Amino acid sequence: MQKTRKTAGLIVAAGTGRRAGGGLPKQFRMLGGEMVLQRAARAMLAFEGLEVLQVVAAPEWLGKTDEALAILGDTRILPGVAGGDTRQESVLAGLEALTAQTPDLVLIHDAARPFLKTETIAHVVKALETAPGAVPCLPLVDALWHGGAAGLSSPQPRENLFRAQTPQGFQFAAILAAHRKAAPGMLDDAAIARAAGLQVALVPGDAQNIKLTLPEDFAALQERFMDIRCGNGFDVHAFCAGTHVTLCGLRLAHDRALAGHSDADVGLHALTDAIFGALAEGDIGQWFPPSDARWKGAASDIFLRKAVERARIRGFAITHLDCTLICETPKIGPHAPKMRARVAEICGLDIDRVSIKATTSEKLGFTGREEGIAAMATATLVAQ
Repeated sequence: MQKTRKTAGLIVAAGTGRRAGGGLPKQFRMLGGEMVLQRAARAMLAFEGLEVLQVVAAPEWLGKTDEALAILGDTRILPGVAGGDTRQESVLAGLEALTAQTPDLVLIHDAARPFLKTETIAHVVKALETAPGAVPCLPLVDALWHGGAAGLSSPQPRENLFRAQTPQGFQFAAILAAHRKAAPGMLDDAAIARAAGLQVALVPGDAQNIKLTLPEDFAALQERFMDIRCGNGFDVHAFCAGTHVTLCGLRLAHDRALAGHSDADVGLHALTDAIFGALAEGDIGQWFPPSDARWKGAASDIFLRKAVERARIRGFAITHLDCTLICETPKIGPHAPKMRARVAEICGLDIDRVSIKATTSEKLGFTGREEGIAAMATATLVAQ
């Protein structure tokens, strides 16, 4: 029976990723609500045979790297180490840090490949039973040509040509020795291994194991990882003695008022609950309990602004708000445009993303008997 070999993972995340755009290094960009680096680390940790995971980061990003990985809550993750100016230098720094763990095998993976499957890792590890190195590869399917400013010049054969992916796996002692002696400017770890005379096996790659490099790579994935939330809100307030009502942020003269702990703006309350609902963060009563004297007579735009703030903090853009006021009186139609403008102002939205409309209940129920006003609302949120 073959002895179980201690396998370490090494993720290289020390680059600046300038070609990818977006301000932050690409490993810290969000993809479907999670950092690219977190996705890559989670993919490596999904392989049960992995005993430790070392991440290499640029010195100025070490703190953010450790903070991001701590969210995963996996004790196999080691504190990050500082990388160098090149990928080759960063890998060597990671390998040197791993010497204290005495691994038998190491899997060197790019942080910019967040869609790694455990099957790919398994192929690499299996190949290391008989070879000192193994790399997942894909065959070339496009035609290859030499060319230049004048256009295409000559076709090139694509047989026996492959696209190398990561993780590239190696027997640890062999690749560490190869890196220590390697000349600068090597293409990847497989090139360093081959320069040291090590055999590198070819194993099946995965077309989904793409490397995020350019802005269009991120753009192409937005639809795949789009997180769309929809929340509903409903509220009711009874009429009481008074001279005005507040609806969707507007004060309207009326022969009665609406009873409530705050200003009883039934429209803004429904909209607030719709946003909280989309975020799965409870309701307006939990955030602003009527038992709290601070909210006695408070303007309801305070509540709506808080819900909008929560959406922003959670990384969501509010793309549409729709509110229907249900009442016999007052007449809403003449005031709807100003209501839309007011809600748009409160939420920081373009007015064409806000819908305010009204209906009666055909004299049925409490609204039909003019005992109060009801409102229902829908909020649509999209992760940014």
